[in-house]
Parts: sequence; C-alpha cells; structure tokens
Amino acid sequence: MSFADALFALLPLQALAAALVLITLVGWRGASAGGRWAQAGVIALALGLALLGPATAPHGLRSLGVALMSGGLSALWWAFGLWLTPRPGRRAMAAVPVLLGAAHALLHADRAAAQALADAVLAAQLAWLGVALTRPQRSTVLQGLTTRRWRLLGLAAVLPLAAALLARAAATLLHHPAAWPDLLLALAGQLALLLALPMLLLAWRGQAEADLACLAHTDALTGLTDRAAFATRSLELFSMARRFDEPLVLLVLELDDFDTLQAEHGVDVAERALALFGSCMQAQMRLGDLAGRLGGERFGVLMARCLPDGPRALDARLRAALAERAPGELGPALSFSAGWARLRPGDRGLPDLQRRAETALYEARRAGKGLLMAEPGAAD
Repeated sequence: MSFADALFALLPLQALAAALVLITLVGWRGASAGGRWAQAGVIALALGLALLGPATAPHGLRSLGVALMSGGLSALWWAFGLWLTPRPGRRAMAAVPVLLGAAHALLHADRAAAQALADAVLAAQLAWLGVALTRPQRSTVLQGLTTRRWRLLGLAAVLPLAAALLARAAATLLHHPAAWPDLLLALAGQLALLLALPMLLLAWRGQAEADLACLAHTDALTGLTDRAAFATRSLELFSMARRFDEPLVLLVLELDDFDTLQAEHGVDVAERALALFGSCMQAQMRLGDLAGRLGGERFGVLMARCLPDGPRALDARLRAALAERAPGELGPALSFSAGWARLRPGDRGLPDLQRRAETALYEARRAGKGLLMAEPGAAD
C-alpha cells in the first residue's frame, strides 16, 4: 500500500470521528438547523469516503459514494447559508448530488471519465462553499462567527482540496501516469478534515451565542424587541434621522378590551393573542423599522424615513392581517387602537416622542377604539 493509499484509508475514519464529535458536543435534538445540516453533511462525507475507499469496489457503490460526497458538501453549504447570508442556488445544490451520482453510474464503461467528472463537480461545490464563506454575515451573528480568522480557517479547508481535485481531474483527462495528483489530494483531504471540525464547532458556537444574545433582548412571548432593547436601539434611529434630516415616526398600538378577552377566554388565549399580534407586526412592518413590546398589551413601531401616509398604511395592513388570521388561529376577533407622533426638533429622545404618541392613542380609545389617531399638528 502506497503512502497516498494509506492516507485515503484514514479519511473515512477521520470524517466519522468528526461527525461523532459534532453530535456529542452539539447534540442533535437541541441543535440549531445549521448545526443539524453540518452534522448531516459530515456523516454523508464519512459514508461517501467509506464507499470510495476500496479501489476494487463495484462501480455502483462508487457512484453512491460520489453522490454521498456531493450531498455532504451540499448539506454544509446549507449550514453556511443558515449561519451566514443565504446565497442563491439552493435548487442547484439540492439537485447536484442526484445528477452527479446518476452521471457517474452511466459512465461505468469509462471509469477514468467518471472519476474526472466527479472530481470536477466536487471541486466546483467546494469553490461555491468558499464563496459562501466570503459573504456578509447575518446581522444577528456575533464575534464567534464573524471573525476573519474563522473565515480563513474555512477557506484553508476547502480551497486546497478544490485545487487538488481539479489537478487530479486534469491529470486523469490527460492520461498523466504520475502518482503526485493522488498524493496531493490525500494530503489536501487530511488538511480539510483537520480544519473542518474546529471550523464547524466555532460556527455553531457563534450562532448559539448570537441566539442567546437575541433572547436576552427579545420578548419571549411575541418575539419582538423588549422595552429596554427598544429604547437602546431607538438611539441609532434618532441619530440617523437628525443627522440626515429625515422623518421619524413612532406608532404606539394597544389591543382593545384585552382584560375582557383574558377574563372570558383565559390566560392562554390572551397570551396567544399577544403572540399573534406580534407576528402580524413582524410580517407587516417595513424593512428597517423597529418594532417592540413596550409592556402588557402595548406595542411600538419606530418608522424611519416615514412618508406622511406611512402610519396609516401600516395601520391598514396590520388590521387586514389581524382580521384574516385571528378567527382561524385564535377564535375571537381582535382589534387595536393606535396613536402616532413624529420626531420634532425639540424632542430630547424616545420618552418625549412616546409621550405624544400615547396621548394620541388615548384619544383613539376615547373616540371609540379600533382607530388610529395622530398627535395634534402631525400633518403640519
């Protein structure tokens, strides 16, 4: 057995060990979606490497091994999409393993061509993984996932392996008899597996820390920003509005007859009503707006760069969504009252703006509930 063959023989065991470590440290049931995709990817890679190991294995098993290898890379690409910014090409990544396995099987009469095809496609998938590692991160991700060192670790794992696969594909197509392409690929595979485990563990840890940080500033019932975080994050919107002289509006909303709903239908229905209202707010607010639960059944939305008809448009969308979803998901119908105010030059911060918006809210409730009212002079 050559040195390259010995290295290839170790790859399935290393991949299996990496999968076991991931499952042990991350867990399966408690893992995030990205963690589960990463675990599935490493398991698929281990199985694929095991089927590709023996050079005398039947061509059908080798085709299955190639498909599993490709499926493992697709699963890792999905994990990166969940941890980082999703990229287009999901359908292609899902179809590549099936198509590659079928094409490899059809080339049973020409094993050299089948191997070259598999090497080229796997190299392309690895290159696309490298592209995913260079994309911007999600806004909720913290330092554990966004450091340059983490990205370099990932690139150091996938790019040499992609280059080695391309080198072997070229050597195969050119009928080059040298043994160096196999040795280069074996060494690159060892390096990739050596770096892949800490890379995936760091990615999972970073996402877990981001989720915990998000939970620390999120209302558990509605999923919206809590009162303290709403006040903190509003400072940035206030600063941007003043710096660029842009309109900023605060909309304060409150569910009507919430105490009656709780008394007649129970606490469980009341909590579901709050959760439903928060879900409707998240679905109907604009990108860049800030929504939060201010306390009890009261909510707020800070609308940046808000046009004069912005509060009315959001109010109309929210009422339509609530009327559509509440009967089927909750049972009782829901309505709300709302008041809004716009940022004025003399406002010292959120409390001043909120005070005027809540005054408009009280006027809406006194006028019959289920209404939207503006602060006096808001249209001036």
